[in-house]
Amino acid sequence: MLTTNLLLAAAAAQGGGSFRWIGIGILILIVIVFLAIFLPMFGMWIQALSAKAGVGIFELIGMKLRKVNPQTIVLSRIQAVRAGLQLSTEELETHYLAGGRVMNVVRALIAANRANINLSFQLATAIDLAGRDILEAVQTSVNPKVIDCPNAASGKVTIDAVARDGIQVKAKARVTVRANIDRLVGGATEETIIARVGEGIVTTIGSSDTYKSVLENPDRISKAVLSKGLDAGTAFEILSIDIADVDVGSNIGASLQADQAEADKRRFQAEAEKRRAMALALEQEMRATVVENRAKVVLAEADIPKAMAEAFRSGNLGIMDYYKMKNIQADTSMRDNIGSTGKGEQK
Repeated sequence: MLTTNLLLAAAAAQGGGSFRWIGIGILILIVIVFLAIFLPMFGMWIQALSAKAGVGIFELIGMKLRKVNPQTIVLSRIQAVRAGLQLSTEELETHYLAGGRVMNVVRALIAANRANINLSFQLATAIDLAGRDILEAVQTSVNPKVIDCPNAASGKVTIDAVARDGIQVKAKARVTVRANIDRLVGGATEETIIARVGEGIVTTIGSSDTYKSVLENPDRISKAVLSKGLDAGTAFEILSIDIADVDVGSNIGASLQADQAEADKRRFQAEAEKRRAMALALEQEMRATVVENRAKVVLAEADIPKAMAEAFRSGNLGIMDYYKMKNIQADTSMRDNIGSTGKGEQK
């Protein structure tokens, strides 16, 4: 009996030890999972704490659960705080969840703040979500850029226009612009600026009396184009338009006149050919009429013997009358032959 009790106690002790080891294993697993999640958050939390960015550990864990990149938010928050910008973690996270480029927006806000450009976080995020590069826009606003007109990527190297005297003038322009932050959302892009400047150059050259006036005063083009307010409705402000090069092209007016003369010649030739064809057709019609009339004469002459026979039968024509008529016809034929022979000898 005593031996049985000892065995039962040993078995119970052994079972309790197994449960204890299972519990310890589960605890270790929980600690490992917690450390795997917490240690990266802990490093970022320490980094934010040291920079006085004010990002809590539970906020970092919440970002992880919401599938937000905590490192992006923490670094952006640190940059904003160190630059003196008051941007909350919720604002940065909201823009990240909306698909925006948080780092780009924060850098643009810092650059705008340093350059004394009035740029709010709401406007910056709206520009970023619209697909525009807000950082590049701020940099362009601080450091204006130059746009070539026409754009070499379009395949054209010059803007060609024709003065009133018919001479072609080829021009190149360089447009200096800076970004207009307030009009970035909904404003036209660089292509519109290039198109408007090209249109202004063509109009100015086309209104010039001669190509010589364009070559003598190329700044007249830039002044006339700049005065048109071409940056209206665009995302840029035009600072200057400079004519980089002006060349003389071909004589378009003479070429057009030559083409017009050639076209007129072909038209007149076609009209003359038409009249000739009509004359030929009329000649053929007249020939057909002559043949038709000759046929009528032959038919009429065929009726003469019939009429004479009828006259003989009716007694209206005698044999002597018939011989007289034949004599007259013979005399007439002889005179005709003599007359034709005389004309041949005179020739």
